[in-house]
Amino acid sequence: MNFNFISARTSQKIMNSIFVLSGILTLAILAIILADILIKGLPVINMEFIFGQVENQGESGGIFPIIISSLYVTLVSILIATPLGVGAAIYMVEYASNEKLTNIIRFGAETLASIPSIVFGLFGLSFFVIFLNLGWSIFSASLVLAIMAIPTIFQVAEVSLSSVPSIYKEGSYGLGATKWQTIYKVIIPAALPGIVTGVILGMTRSISEAAAVMYAVGSSVIMPISIFDPGRPLPLHLYVLATEGISLPNAFGTAAVLVIIVLVITFLTNYFTEKYQNKMMGK
Repeated sequence: MNFNFISARTSQKIMNSIFVLSGILTLAILAIILADILIKGLPVINMEFIFGQVENQGESGGIFPIIISSLYVTLVSILIATPLGVGAAIYMVEYASNEKLTNIIRFGAETLASIPSIVFGLFGLSFFVIFLNLGWSIFSASLVLAIMAIPTIFQVAEVSLSSVPSIYKEGSYGLGATKWQTIYKVIIPAALPGIVTGVILGMTRSISEAAAVMYAVGSSVIMPISIFDPGRPLPLHLYVLATEGISLPNAFGTAAVLVIIVLVITFLTNYFTEKYQNKMMGK
């Protein structure tokens, strides 16, 4: 089809309209999902639901042990995944010189990111739970989620580190700094907002996974004391409540709590990242 009859100004208006419509549609989908979950879930949420113990496998009582399990697996997985992902990105940007090796590493990261989460869960069961004899525990599930989060953190951190202007490095070297001093005093602070974005993405994936942890965490509704105890994170609890027909209202309440936690994490990290950027720019 020949579009030569359309003027440049008209085509620009058409494309602008398409992009605006795409943005509005994306926001509308998000708003519909959040509205449906919050409208059905918020009436269930109260102090007893948040701080109570699980009763009758979730049909009654609260979800406090479930929240603690989610926080455990999320924090431990991010503490493991962040240094590995960021360290790999630093190596790729600042140290790697073999193009064939870098292509293999990128291909591996992309492949790891595309593996279905249920496969990670099965691997966690066979390797961490059985082979390493860690048992069904928060730690086993955290290791599975860390493996899943590493590619996301690595890919975002690599792009952020690569985007740092070369003049920053040249200025640091000109002042007599070593390569490592330049990396941790100049390059990492300059790329920190992007790195934090990658960590947030990894964190939200960790806190929202059910299939990956169901084979490794143990699905216990008892309060976990240490990371070597079994647990049941929020997504897994939601899955059990909904699929086994235990309590659909409590499933929506659990979903609402999960959504609120993700929103709070995202808001706080974006807020502190913006403050850090303003401080770096002298605002």
